[in-house]
Amino acid sequence: MNATTIGALLPAVPLLAGLAGLLLPPSPAGSTLGESTARRTAAALGVAGAAGALGLAVALLVTLDGPAESSTTWIELGGLTVTLGVRLDGAAALVAVAVTTVALAVQIYSTGYLRQGPPDEPDHRYPPYAAQVSLFTAAMLLVVVSGDLILLLVGWEVMGLCSYLLIAHDRRLPEAPAAAMKAFLVTRVGDVGFLLGIALLGVSAGSFRIADVLAHDHSSATLTAACLLLLAGVAGKSAQFPLHTWLPDAMAGPTPISALIHAATMVAAGVYAVTRLWPLFEATPIALIVLGVMASVTLLLGALAATAQDDIKRVLAWSTVSQIGYMTGALAVGSPPAALFHLLTHAAFKALLFLAAGAVIHAVGTTVMSRMGGLRHSMPVTFWCTLVGLGALAGVPPLSGFWSKEGVLAAAEQAALHGDGPAPAWLGWLVWLAGLVGVAVTAWYATRLLLRTFFGAPRTPLAQPHDPPAVLRWPVLALAVPAALLGLAGFPGWFSRHLQSTPPTAPDTVSDLLPPDGLIHLTPTVLLPLALLVIGAGLAWAGWRRGGGADPATALGPLRPVFARAFRLDDVQHTLVVRPTTAAARMARTTDERVVDGAVTGTGRAASALGGGLGVLHRAALPRAAAAVLAGALLIGLAAALIGATA
Repeated sequence: MNATTIGALLPAVPLLAGLAGLLLPPSPAGSTLGESTARRTAAALGVAGAAGALGLAVALLVTLDGPAESSTTWIELGGLTVTLGVRLDGAAALVAVAVTTVALAVQIYSTGYLRQGPPDEPDHRYPPYAAQVSLFTAAMLLVVVSGDLILLLVGWEVMGLCSYLLIAHDRRLPEAPAAAMKAFLVTRVGDVGFLLGIALLGVSAGSFRIADVLAHDHSSATLTAACLLLLAGVAGKSAQFPLHTWLPDAMAGPTPISALIHAATMVAAGVYAVTRLWPLFEATPIALIVLGVMASVTLLLGALAATAQDDIKRVLAWSTVSQIGYMTGALAVGSPPAALFHLLTHAAFKALLFLAAGAVIHAVGTTVMSRMGGLRHSMPVTFWCTLVGLGALAGVPPLSGFWSKEGVLAAAEQAALHGDGPAPAWLGWLVWLAGLVGVAVTAWYATRLLLRTFFGAPRTPLAQPHDPPAVLRWPVLALAVPAALLGLAGFPGWFSRHLQSTPPTAPDTVSDLLPPDGLIHLTPTVLLPLALLVIGAGLAWAGWRRGGGADPATALGPLRPVFARAFRLDDVQHTLVVRPTTAAARMARTTDERVVDGAVTGTGRAASALGGGLGVLHRAALPRAAAAVLAGALLIGLAAALIGATA
């Protein structure tokens, strides 16, 4: 089986599993006697689909010896060509492995996590849940391997639909439907720009095939407009400022879905889309400047907001916003390999952290850290796995996040100090300084999460918390391995070569976008982020010790409510967008009901009243009717006589 065939099968396998799962009936509501046949079948389909996709992704990674592409014409309409096909390279293969690995872990984990709902009854909606996870995975894989922008757009939009369904999975939570609707609408705002950007590129090139779009000589104005419109979609899907507000609220969904959205699908799609079309962005300095400013603001916004959250899932959600800012910052300074490297390590440690948080929530029955504490001894496996994940998030060497984050900082440093890459030097300074501040803040809130959850004394009586059962424990343990070790693959070698954005011109050369020494940059400047890491973690530890186990966030003082509300940007969005839109909709409804409908109803009522009056006259008694006829005849005769006299 050749590489292009494997690439075509990658999204097809979970797609078939998802479609088959949608045909299954829900488990009987209220049943507590074992698992239904539909539930067992749904679990088998979900796990088998994810495992099959993972096997294909690994096979693609092993067999792919260079860029490969295959396509066939699907539609020709008005001089525009839409094709069906795949476009494969090392980066696509690695991202596919990351997506399918996390998807398999989530499918296995969900079989145990969704076994019992909040009221201790089986989740009878598990079959559609498992099918929607499979469709979500298939949509992301379609984005990864697609060789045509329209096909990529299909996967992009299906992800948005699946995220809506999965976030709103638990209908018993009042906040879940609202969070799902918010995620759907906010990302749709960005997707309008994404669609228009794709349309501009396709019309300009006469084809939506990615190879044709990249090879075409677009005008400067078209390219700038298209790239800026594409960035709107990236901001929505990847939760970047100012379209980031949906992601923290999406924590109303099940914890495994949070892991899937944050680690491997949805938020990673925007970063991957930019790398897919990198030559277009590289030729558009204005788009890179917008991307760099957006990345810097998002990086700091997410990190600062994470410092004041009390919900463990919201801390991790805001950390995702911040870490995606590192990836988009690397793209802005001209280093797609560094962005992809951090995307892959982030997929490992963020999936680990969410699934470990799910184990904690499963044990203690709450997501609020102020009601946790002292879990280090009762949940040792979860503690050590969380420690690995938080260490990778903060950038503790030699865990994976250290190497990939250092790659981003090194790329920004080179752009700032030496003007390397397509971005201006000042943008390199902006991304570099924001990244350094982010290192200290990330270390602070990661340490706070660890202390508040696992150290000190339990703050509320708990029903003997313990490590999760095997079906929840093994996915967490499996993800701890790449979270700890994946960063070492960034040294020069096979892994680094797979992250090249363009193939080398000769076997002994490398891409212009990939430094000769691979993805690892160990220079004396690495001491600066390490020092900031120690300072951030030390401040959180000192605040916790000084307060006798109190929340270190109390040191934030009056800034705490500001950070907790993420600078009230959600309120600003509600005031400037939601309220005017709601008011306009209410006015349109009132106008339609009272003016348009009123005019129609009034005309009908007037005609009815006139007809009723005439009907009353027609129903007059015979003497009155005869008198009226005679009077009318007399008037007509009189009028005729007068007219004849005047003539």
